[in-house]
Amino acid sequence: MRQLTLISGVDDTHTLDALFVNAPLRDYSMRPRTNDYTLPVLGMAYIATYAQRCGFNVGVLDAEAHGLGIEETAQIVNQAAPRWAGMNLLAPTYEMSARIAAHLDPEIALMVGGHHAKAMPDRILADPRMRNLRGLVLGEGELRVAALLGDEKRRRELPSVLWRDPISGTRAGGIASSQTSAQMLAPNINTLPYVNRAFLPQDPYRPAPTVTDRRLAASGRAAWLRDAVLNGAGYVEANIVGSRGCPYDCGFCGAAVSANPDLKIRVRSPENIIGELDQLNDDYGVTAFRFVDDLFLGVRNVIKQHMKVFAGHGIGERYVWDATGRINVLDRLSDADLDVLVGNGLREVALGIESGSDRILHAMDKRINAEMTERVARRLVAHGIGVKGYFILGYPGEEREDLDATVRHVRNLWDIADQHPGEIRASVFEFRPYPGTPVWKTLVDAGHKPDELLAYGDVDLTQDGADESMRQRDEFNFSVGIQFGGVPLEDLRATLATLTREQHERSQGGQEDAA
Repeated sequence: MRQLTLISGVDDTHTLDALFVNAPLRDYSMRPRTNDYTLPVLGMAYIATYAQRCGFNVGVLDAEAHGLGIEETAQIVNQAAPRWAGMNLLAPTYEMSARIAAHLDPEIALMVGGHHAKAMPDRILADPRMRNLRGLVLGEGELRVAALLGDEKRRRELPSVLWRDPISGTRAGGIASSQTSAQMLAPNINTLPYVNRAFLPQDPYRPAPTVTDRRLAASGRAAWLRDAVLNGAGYVEANIVGSRGCPYDCGFCGAAVSANPDLKIRVRSPENIIGELDQLNDDYGVTAFRFVDDLFLGVRNVIKQHMKVFAGHGIGERYVWDATGRINVLDRLSDADLDVLVGNGLREVALGIESGSDRILHAMDKRINAEMTERVARRLVAHGIGVKGYFILGYPGEEREDLDATVRHVRNLWDIADQHPGEIRASVFEFRPYPGTPVWKTLVDAGHKPDELLAYGDVDLTQDGADESMRQRDEFNFSVGIQFGGVPLEDLRATLATLTREQHERSQGGQEDAA
């Protein structure tokens, strides 16, 4: 019974139609996870919510959030005995997913989706561990998953649903009319139901206040935030998606437009977004939100349209929010535009800065340079908007001087933050290749074998996990163990650990100063 309580959102008084499983990044029966929080599986929750709205009894088992091992995860699924098990396949977790699938009861039908399923469908269909696989769903799955739950035979009329023919052994796929295909592959995101948070075991949640929170509270910008942070009351935060798709083609990214030619880029209407914000506030008391889609602040005209409606509803007076942003787009915003974002509650922007080397940025097709990044970051923090910058070390072709330029870039950005009210946080990662991305083809063409590029393993940068600065990064420290540039992996990882520790010290010092 303890195990079954780990299933979120299910009605345990009725037969379970589907159990959607988020595989762990590693087998936690071998080493317990050290981080306390992981991002919620919003895509899976969207599918579960839509299926539930269609009348099906479904649940979500987030094995990563619960820190489960392979055998325990499979045991929970088998004990729950759903008609279907569904998995979102990602390159770093594919082996974990396949091992779980191999342990499932043969009576449980399996459906899969996710970026890895889209990038390597034939490889997955041929995997003997996926013997129960009856539907591989390419792209956005809400409508087609619900159709499969209603009648498996419908898969023949569902676009971009694949399976392996049991007689010929060849790949088979559904065929639908062009009108049906458009509706199935790109549902109207303004008509989808808001995510049922019962499917998410860690969202909404109460975060520890950040340096940005403390600076905002001290500035008096939001009275409720001052009370929540400075007086120790705390606040409730939730993750949200405001758009789907990305118009850019960054070489390392699974959301790159060249990797998703079938994906129509869509943005939710501001009224639809505000409806979800208010519902989360009414139901859970949420006052802080994180837009975690690929690029929420990515189109200037859309930003202006959304902010006009946000202002009309007084969003900035009631909530704060963080969002993903694009540096070259933000560079074209005026100071008045930034003032509007501040007035509407923008707390922090997550930026894909990636490198301090213009040569590497060009190789990534980022369409930015280090000078532009520093200019944008300075303007944001001068307005009191925090910046979370993501950086990649070890990109193919990176040499020592490129790595050194990135280290200088990070420290320059910290110096900029020290002179302004906004904070800049650096989040640093080792490069990892993902199938389907632009750089994947480049690597394979250069002679790298796909099996080697897919050999993800976790990396301990902490001396047995004891370093507090690394504790919350447990789910991010993994690698394929290949040196793609001119810097040895040992040196690369030492640089990553150094920057992460320096960021941790800055964050801890900022909290002590504001306390």
